[in-house]
Amino acid sequence: MTGTDAAAAARDLFHRMTGHEPDGSWSAPGRVNLIGEHTDYNEGYVLPFAIPHRTHVALGGRADGRIRVVSTFDEVPVEVPLDALDALFPDARDEVPEWSRYPLGVAWALLHAAGRAADAVTGVDIAIASDVPVGAGLSSSAAIESATAYALNDTWALELEPVALARSGRKAENEAVGAPTGIMDQMASVLGREDAAIFLDCRTLDTDVVDLGFTANDLELLVIDTRVSHAHSTGGYRERRASCERGAQLMGVPALRDVQLTDLPAAEARMDDVTFRRVRHIVTENQRVLDTVRTLREQGPRAIGDLLTASHASMRDDFEISTPELDTAVDTALAAGALGARMTGGGFGGAAIALVEDGLRDAVADAVRTAFTAAGHTAPHIFTVRAGSGARRD
Repeated sequence: MTGTDAAAAARDLFHRMTGHEPDGSWSAPGRVNLIGEHTDYNEGYVLPFAIPHRTHVALGGRADGRIRVVSTFDEVPVEVPLDALDALFPDARDEVPEWSRYPLGVAWALLHAAGRAADAVTGVDIAIASDVPVGAGLSSSAAIESATAYALNDTWALELEPVALARSGRKAENEAVGAPTGIMDQMASVLGREDAAIFLDCRTLDTDVVDLGFTANDLELLVIDTRVSHAHSTGGYRERRASCERGAQLMGVPALRDVQLTDLPAAEARMDDVTFRRVRHIVTENQRVLDTVRTLREQGPRAIGDLLTASHASMRDDFEISTPELDTAVDTALAAGALGARMTGGGFGGAAIALVEDGLRDAVADAVRTAFTAAGHTAPHIFTVRAGSGARRD
């Protein structure tokens, strides 16, 4: 489904649910994380950018104080009273389908963020369609949250700023859905800029725009969706976060952001091997983010390839979140001439990215497809992305 198709699908779904046209439509992008994986919930650094693939929300008001959501993921509407959201989240979230917890959770989080009572806002109907690949590590969830947040912020005249909307998206994902993620995805989705990445300090939420310069340097970023679906609400992600929290506690610091490279020998002496390797990934990944930002500004994008590849090795060996499919994608892309490659997203499936010369795009993609076939993997979905704009009313 293309972006145009997804926008039309959301409006059509709304019309079929309600019998009339929506009051408006909003959209928000997925994201690719150039570098900085699992550092966000450790209060560290990340460097994501928004992509052209977007989730579209068609919304219309209703007079009965209820919220009804429907999606192309599941065309059976889910409807609850707005004043029942506090009872639903987080304790009774299993009473509604998982997909619906994203938009319903955003409504709940926004009301809390704005200090509004449920009876102070209008009821709404919401229809959702997306062309962000689900389960590919491109943050389809944050795209849903951000599009819904922008739609409700406008409709309810909440006047919340973008960072507050991102915080509400994270609250929805953490508490309404039950996925222990950081705030990187939501910030990238609301703050995205054309041809630029967002350098985010996840402790302070300070941001800086970093020009990527891929086009000017005849480079493209390939996304290799392995079609191995992952879910942040499952155990592997939660276990990695618990290991990081344990490591910070053993080091006597608030978060692993406060552990430096020079502290790693002391960390190794205090921890079991697994906890230490989890900590080492976070500490070295934070440094790789800082080095990537500096390298982009001082030398340009052609010089960042080794940093991307080192990031993948750390996720594969220390954080242990890669898969055979992701390793095949990265190793084959590098052998075919990519300047750098790494898995992107939370891991346990999803996508890899490869930075390639314009003229090598097709050769790298063909090599990856051939390698997947030889290994008996499902055929990957391979496409290029550019940095795009953030959430908006369309």
